[in-house]
Amino acid sequence: MVQSMSPPVSSKLPDVGTTIFTVMSQLAADCGAINLSQGFPSFDPPEALTDRIAWHLKHGGNQYAPMSGIPELREAIAAKTARLQGRAVDPATEVTVCTGATEGLFSTIQALVRPGDDVIVFDPAYDSYEPAVTLAGGTTQHVPLRIAGNGSDFEIDWQRLADALSDRTRLVIVNFPHNPTGAVLEPADLDRLAETLRGSGAYVLSDEVYEHIVFDGQHHHSIASHDELWERCVVTCSFGKTFHATGWKVGYCLAKPELTSEFRKVHQFATFAVSTPMQHGLADYLTSDPHFYEHLSAFYQEKRDFFCSLLEQTRLRLQPARSTFFQIVDYGDISDELDVEVAQRWTREIGVASIPLSVFCEQPFTGTRLRFCFAKDDDMLADAVEKLARL
Repeated sequence: MVQSMSPPVSSKLPDVGTTIFTVMSQLAADCGAINLSQGFPSFDPPEALTDRIAWHLKHGGNQYAPMSGIPELREAIAAKTARLQGRAVDPATEVTVCTGATEGLFSTIQALVRPGDDVIVFDPAYDSYEPAVTLAGGTTQHVPLRIAGNGSDFEIDWQRLADALSDRTRLVIVNFPHNPTGAVLEPADLDRLAETLRGSGAYVLSDEVYEHIVFDGQHHHSIASHDELWERCVVTCSFGKTFHATGWKVGYCLAKPELTSEFRKVHQFATFAVSTPMQHGLADYLTSDPHFYEHLSAFYQEKRDFFCSLLEQTRLRLQPARSTFFQIVDYGDISDELDVEVAQRWTREIGVASIPLSVFCEQPFTGTRLRFCFAKDDDMLADAVEKLARL
């Protein structure tokens, strides 16, 4: 008898392992630690929103949605974009509902990046970008953000960006409000980005999932709000971050018709349709309470301020986050160990899990910094800081 043998597996992502988020969340679970690593809230979405989803579950909203998203949700997204960013978008040709921002990012990269193309990302960079570029046959070029001010602020190094651009640059991925540093872009930054890219053939993919979580009176300025950048950009956003519902995996992409057309060519085969009752519920809620977003920054700023005030009891140094629901802390007064080692050791020994910043960088440059998620109940944050204060 001839014994059959399985063909050898040749990995398309040989250097990719399990994400740091999975690693740290599993370690937290194994150790019974407080999990401030992975970015998910510990509280529920608005009851009025879940009530509308439940209604549609019981009233026929359970079959395939249109590939681009139900019209009512796309219209609500267009209305929100016009109101907050001053950009009139056509819900039929410039708005697409996707399976969370991650799918939107992935499908955009697959649609635009060709073998041999370069894609620029800013370190610290979210870890899903580079694998998607690799699968598309592109090469990721890492441009570190510049550490500014008192060493707690991060910003684009415009000269390094200009130096990284070449004839091979197909895409520049920006992520503001920025995870993990909380950096934001001002209108002058958008002008500078447009000026830097002027004359190049590069598109812009803008990851704006924390668009509604900015603090201290700041306003999020979307890439879509800038006339010149709008001509070359795809903007990706997330309802999961906005409505405390990361497990729903519903997001959307905005782009000019010609870019939307290319995006949808990939999107229709990557996922085709997004959860129908979720879309109907979101459309109802966005229409009935269009100002929900206006309260989100205040809600999370209160969380940030509470968490930071507690951290004053510790030896950790920090500058309150400018956006997102993550707080960066510097443990340099406690240890000079590598951040990965500290994050894992503190999870085991102290009982608080965090994310090391170096894992978001091609070449580590962020020093003794960790990221903590403060989208948690106050009791959980207090318990975590009580443990950190023992250091």
